Amino acid sequence: MSEIGTSIIQFIVEEQRAHPNSTGSLTGLMSDIVSSCKKIAHLVNRSGIIGLGGAAESENVQGEVQKKLDIITNDVMVDHLNWTGHLAGMASEEIEEIIQIPDEFPKGKYLITFDPLDGSSNIDVNISVGTIFSILRCPEGVDNPTVEDFMQKGTEQVCAGFCVYGPTTMLILTTGNGVNGFTLDRDVGEFILTHPKMTIPEDTAEFAINMSNQRFWEQPVQRYIEECVQGVEGSRDKDFNMRWNASMVAEVYRILTRGGIFMYPIDSKIAKQGGKLRLMYEANPMSFIVEQAGGLSSTGHQRIMEVQPTGVHQRVPVILGSKNEELNLKAVPPVSLLLVGLQGS
Repeated sequence: MSEIGTSIIQFIVEEQRAHPNSTGSLTGLMSDIVSSCKKIAHLVNRSGIIGLGGAAESENVQGEVQKKLDIITNDVMVDHLNWTGHLAGMASEEIEEIIQIPDEFPKGKYLITFDPLDGSSNIDVNISVGTIFSILRCPEGVDNPTVEDFMQKGTEQVCAGFCVYGPTTMLILTTGNGVNGFTLDRDVGEFILTHPKMTIPEDTAEFAINMSNQRFWEQPVQRYIEECVQGVEGSRDKDFNMRWNASMVAEVYRILTRGGIFMYPIDSKIAKQGGKLRLMYEANPMSFIVEQAGGLSSTGHQRIMEVQPTGVHQRVPVILGSKNEELNLKAVPPVSLLLVGLQGS
């Protein structure tokens, strides 16, 4: 078992050795992702100095105005991953189509989906942003994957992680054997294991939700938040604190360390698009991490990782966090619509 202070590469190699039939391809891919995250951390840290702040003159596939760093960090991910022979294809929040591996490079057995810079609207106000990724197996015999090859449920994920670029740069990782956190030591240029076997506290007194959308929420969510706001004077018998960073990586990292619940539920304003957050490269990898750390994750109607994808950029509602808080939410009538099937999942 790896000890605090172990480098992330040593940690990954030790994980590989626990599986004698492993080819080392996933280890190599993770090494490539680590390199890209270190490059992005450097760019984010220096963005104000080298003129990378502000909006670009373009929109992504979802019609959202891109930041300059959205485009640059996407290029960093692609350039670090497309030539190493570990991937068969990629999908990014910033690109509408599947990103194919150029013919001059060898093809690997994995697929990756990623959000290269989650929370990029926070860049200019110096709030934490991050990178989220999910790794899937490419179907056997497929050299040029199509959208259909990516349409795998979250339960099929091989690995998921996110990097948060904050006061320190942290990389959170799961391969289905718990969750571990690594801190970037800039003096040596290595991610070091600092948070082994992370677990989400089962109880919490914190919730994170965008209150500006309150008037659009469904009634069960309205009622749950109202009970939190009522504090000790209400039926919950305790005071809650509200947090909202508009950065999913920051919200989930806080939940991993302090507990809490993060909600971007369906509401009447976004109902036609299915939700706010993207299933393949935001909701699924974060749900994998949260569940591996002992928490729960739901769309409000079903377990997120059991949703059958229909598109690379598909959106879903997201409710995730501390187990007991999720169960309390489930118990609020008629909140059975919110968290059906979570207990025991």
